[in-house]
Amino acid sequence: MAQIVSVHSFRGGTGKSSTTANLAGIYAQSGLRVGVVDADIQSPGVHVLFGLAGDDINVAINDYLWGSTPLVETAIDVTAAAGADVPGSIHLVPSSTQPGEITQALRDGYDAQHFTQGLRDLVDDLGLDVLLIDTHPGLNEETLLSIVVSHTVAMVLRPDHQDYEGTGIAVEVARQLEVPNLKLIVNKAPMSLNPELLRTRVEEAYDAEAIGVIPHSDALMTLASEGLFIARNPDHELTKLYRTIGPALLT
Repeated sequence: MAQIVSVHSFRGGTGKSSTTANLAGIYAQSGLRVGVVDADIQSPGVHVLFGLAGDDINVAINDYLWGSTPLVETAIDVTAAAGADVPGSIHLVPSSTQPGEITQALRDGYDAQHFTQGLRDLVDDLGLDVLLIDTHPGLNEETLLSIVVSHTVAMVLRPDHQDYEGTGIAVEVARQLEVPNLKLIVNKAPMSLNPELLRTRVEEAYDAEAIGVIPHSDALMTLASEGLFIARNPDHELTKLYRTIGPALLT
C-alpha cells in the first residue's frame, strides 16, 4: 500500500522543502515511484530543488483546485534531478507562482474533499509507492487537510526555542487528528551540539521518535537549492544521513 507522508514545520526556514525533495530523491534511487505535492500554495518553491523555474510550470495544483484539470495531468516527471539511471521515479505536482493565482488561493480557499480526493486519485493514477506532501508552515486549512490524509507526519524543527514551542503545538494538533505515525527530524543543528543528546532531548519533549538529527552543512547552504544535494554529493555524510532517515519515515 502506498504511504502518504506530510512533511511539516510550525515555522518557515526549517529546511522542510529541502528535506522533502532530498527524501524524494533517496526513495527514487532505491527504486520507488514517488510523488511530491507542493501544498504550500501561499509560498510555493519546492519546484526549484528539482531544477524548475516558475516559468516552466504550465499547469499546477491550482488548475485542479479551481479548474477542471485532473490532478494527474499537473504532475511533472522530475526523476532526472535524482541522478542518472535512477531505478524509481519522481512526479512533482507544483503550485503556481503566478501572483494572481496565489491571491485567489488566499481569497477563495478550496473544497476540502476535492483536495483530499485528488491526492488519493494521484496515488492510484501514477501507481505511487510514496506520496510526499510539502505543507505550508504553521497551522492552516492546507496543513490540516494534508495531515488528515497522511499515514505519517514528519515534523521538521530546528534546535531553537521558538521552534520548540511551536512544534509542541503542531504535535498536539497532529495527535488530536489521530495521525497514525508521528516522526521528528531535527534540522540545521549546530556542529557544537551532541546529536545523540539533542535527539534524546527532543524525544523526551514531544514523546515521539526523532529519526534524524541533521547538522548544519556549509555544502548544503552553498548549493543554495540549485538541485538535490543527494544527487550532487552522493558520498557526503549528509547524504548518508538522508539514506537512514528515508526508510525510518515509512511504516
